[in-house]
Amino acid sequence: MADHNASKVLDLKGLPCPMPVVKISQEIGTVKVGEVIEVHTTDPGSLSDFPAWAKTTGNEVLETRQGDGIIQIFVKRLK
Repeated sequence: MADHNASKVLDLKGLPCPMPVVKISQEIGTVKVGEVIEVHTTDPGSLSDFPAWAKTTGNEVLETRQGDGIIQIFVKRLK
């Protein structure tokens, strides 16, 4: 597993779909281009929602990790 040196961590555990994607949409502009946001969520829909969101917004999901009911998603701002 890579160390992505996240600039920001979003704790979105317990939020139902589509709120994790709504929150990353609101927060992506708060980091500089090239920086990474680490998201913690419990919403299984995020596994498909985040890659789709990244593709449409021009950002990149670097890695997804799962364990103990928590999904970690590392998103790099590209634009």
